[in-house]
This record gives sequence, C-alpha cells and structure tokens, in this order.
Amino acid sequence: MTRTAPRILIHNNDTARMAARLAEAVPDALIATCEDYESLPALIADFRPDIFYGICFMGRDGFPRDALFGPGGPEWIAVGGSGVDHLHNWDTGRVTVTNSAGVAAAMMAEYVFGTILHFTLDVPGLMADQAARRWDGSRLMNRIHGKTMLIVGLGHTGQVVAARAKAFGMHVIGTRARPEEMENVDEVHPGDALPELWARADFVTVCVPLLPATRGLIGAQAFAAMKPGAILVDVSRGGVVDGDALINALRGGSIAAAALDVFAPEPLPQDSPIWELGNVIVSPHCSSVYEGWADASFELFLTNLACWKKGETLHNIVNPERGY
Repeated sequence: MTRTAPRILIHNNDTARMAARLAEAVPDALIATCEDYESLPALIADFRPDIFYGICFMGRDGFPRDALFGPGGPEWIAVGGSGVDHLHNWDTGRVTVTNSAGVAAAMMAEYVFGTILHFTLDVPGLMADQAARRWDGSRLMNRIHGKTMLIVGLGHTGQVVAARAKAFGMHVIGTRARPEEMENVDEVHPGDALPELWARADFVTVCVPLLPATRGLIGAQAFAAMKPGAILVDVSRGGVVDGDALINALRGGSIAAAALDVFAPEPLPQDSPIWELGNVIVSPHCSSVYEGWADASFELFLTNLACWKKGETLHNIVNPERGY
C-alpha cells in the first residue's frame, strides 16, 4: 500500500528549515507548523495531522500531551529526541510512536568521558595551581585504564559509552531488560542485579529511560553500596536518580563526584543545593545537543517517512512499557 499527500505537523522552536526540507523531500505533503505549546491543541483539531514530528523544546511541564491522543490526533508521532516520558502512555493499537534514539549517542558518550576525565585528571586543581603559579611536582594523575564502568541501561547511548570505555582499557559491566552478550561489554546483567553491582563500579553511567520502574532507581541504598571514590554520570532523565539522596551522598562522601545533565525539575531551581557542591558538574540537559543534531534527527524522520508512505514497518518504534 502506497500512501500519498500525508498531513504532517512539525512542532519545535525552529520549524522553517524543517518545513522547507520536508517540502523538498515530499512535495505532495500538506505541512503545518507550530512553535509553542499553547496553540498546539487548536491546530491539531483544525489540521488533523496524519503525522506529528515534535521536539519537547520547552520541557515536560505543560506539554499538551492530551491533544496528541485526542480526537483528530495523528496516527504516528515521531519524537525528535530519544525520551518519550512527556507522552506518558498510549494505545499502541491506535497510535505509533517512534523516537530518534541513537542520533546523539556519540555526543553523549563524549560528554560522559569529558566529565569523567575532568574529575580523574583533577582539572579544577590544575587550574587552581595555574592561577596561583604553583608548580606541584608531586601531583599524580588518576588513570581510568583497568577501572570498572557500570552502565545502567545498555541502549543506543549505553552501547557507545561501552565502546569508548573499552578504548580506554576499562572493564565494562552493564544492565539491560533482556540480557544478552554484547560487543564491548564484559558482563550483561538484568536490572534487578544492580544491588550486587554498585560496589564493583568505579564509574556509574546512567542511561535508562524514565519509567515507573526506573523512577528513583538510584537512591540512598544504591549510594550507600557504592565505592566512596565512585563517580556518577547521569545522562538519563530527571527522576531516575533520587535528588535528595544524591545530595546527601555527595556531601557525606558516599561517592566522590557526579556529572549531572538531567534534573527533576528542569530547569534546576536556583535555590537547589546542587549548585553549591564543589564535586559536581551541572549542565542544562545539553549532553545530546550538538551542532547539526536537529538536522540529523529530522533526516532520520524523513527516512522513516519513506517507509510510512510505502506501508513498511517504521524504525525506532517505542514500546510505552519499556520507554524505548
């Protein structure tokens, strides 16, 4: 079955380039655009799109999720990022949801190791010595070769992190819902094995989606089981790591440091104690954002759109129970 003249709604904060690219790639498409949350419900009701391509560009709070799944909503929702927690749950018999998982995996892996090396090389200490014109000939580097990396969530990003870790000569262990042998991973465990894995890890990278089963996954018990010298890097979603437990762990020395790209809520409130912690890197949910990432995501959508028009199975279909 070949479909023609699809009605496509593009929703982000920079729609002009994508609309032009879509018109070029699919001349028969009927295109509408929206650059805010407030007017989206009325536009959906009026335009009645077959397909919705959107990026959650103003955060989860206030996202007009109900309009997408109500009357006149699309049959296919293409998420421009990887996370789908802003959509909550949906009827897979009525709506197909895809995401762009993998588009930013390499960039996120660079973020992971950039922040790890920031701590292990003591970049703040080096900069302080430089500012003071102090030559400390006794300084030692802390190598990551031979150390253990625990990756919580061996999806697209987790697998690229594993490859980079292997390039550094690390021992890699990780978890996934359906354990199986994986390239660059020495041990693959189910998620319920985490209580036995925390104490083995020198570095913990968190890559799982936010689901009821993963909300608060890393809390006080997990931090109490970790090595005092462990470094946590969170590139998952705000809410997977218990924020209060993390603050207590960082203040009390249960772990050495953390690099945090996601928070609950976002933006991180100005009165949050996290801002003041010297053993933390705070970044504004940008580990997946690089020059050209939006274009790469949209090109993946166009590839999927060609499948949709031919009646073929789409790539990256998300299971709402798994979140990926």
